[in-house]
Amino acid sequence: MKILIIAEAQGAEVRHASRSAITLAKNAAAAANGDIEIAMIGDDIAAAATAASAYAPTFTLSDASLAHPTADRYGAAIAQIVKQRGAGLVIAASTSQGKDCVARAAAQLGGTMVTDATACENRDGKLVWQRTMHAGGVAAWVAAHGDTVVVTALQSACEPAEPTEKTSVTALDIDVASLPSAIQFESVSTKQSNRPDVTEAAVVISGGRAFKTADDYERLIGGLADKVGGGTGSSRAAVDAGIAPNENQVGQTGKIIAPDLYLGIGISGAVQHLAGMKNSKIIAAINTDDEAPLLDYADFALIADAYEAIPELIAKL
Repeated sequence: MKILIIAEAQGAEVRHASRSAITLAKNAAAAANGDIEIAMIGDDIAAAATAASAYAPTFTLSDASLAHPTADRYGAAIAQIVKQRGAGLVIAASTSQGKDCVARAAAQLGGTMVTDATACENRDGKLVWQRTMHAGGVAAWVAAHGDTVVVTALQSACEPAEPTEKTSVTALDIDVASLPSAIQFESVSTKQSNRPDVTEAAVVISGGRAFKTADDYERLIGGLADKVGGGTGSSRAAVDAGIAPNENQVGQTGKIIAPDLYLGIGISGAVQHLAGMKNSKIIAAINTDDEAPLLDYADFALIADAYEAIPELIAKL
């Protein structure tokens, strides 16, 4: 079986989430005696493709019209790449881009899709996939039927693959002018920050509704994150209240993360939030409510007021 990984570039590197997808692909290859290849789509991706070749032979589709991952163009491009490479299994990261684009490719290929996969096994000669359901409350094993199976890998479930010796990078021969362009990119609205993205950070400092204003959130949560070189996260309640930026939201309707250390401050721990961070290696919490659900998952907890505890932490670091 040929397994094709749809990898995302992040500057000159392979995105962290895609490295987790590579790990799942390698596990599938080992279980099904398959071979893996990587496909990367975008513009100015030569350096990232070279980095990707340290995981598997890499094929690229690069064009200025592919600078932004609009789902119709990327979906059609992925479908053509899968046919050209003869892949029977396609694996991408469970990012917004991954799920948006490969779902369209799966439809065009007439394949079947498994989302948010966390593991795979070979049972009686057929790959079966473990995936999370119901906000992470259920782990189900599913089998996908069809000639082409498309899978998205949940980043928090798989350790990112480590690079080895660089292999080959080959440009694909696909007519990009034939790709659809009904969706037009307009702009991305995000707050510029020097902090690592919450999905990539080893340490995440996350704040909830305990903070009264956006300035307090930035001063305390951002200040503590800067002290430890971490990323900033938040609950949906803090985002809805306009206290935290939307891109920081962690949870079922936000980002799924699995940092080495997650510190939730002033976050009660609704099931939707837990679904986004409960796979963190170490969980710590600061809360005035000693019955907050997040404390049930915490390895360390401090019952304290965030406005008093965080300045003390910052002063000691």
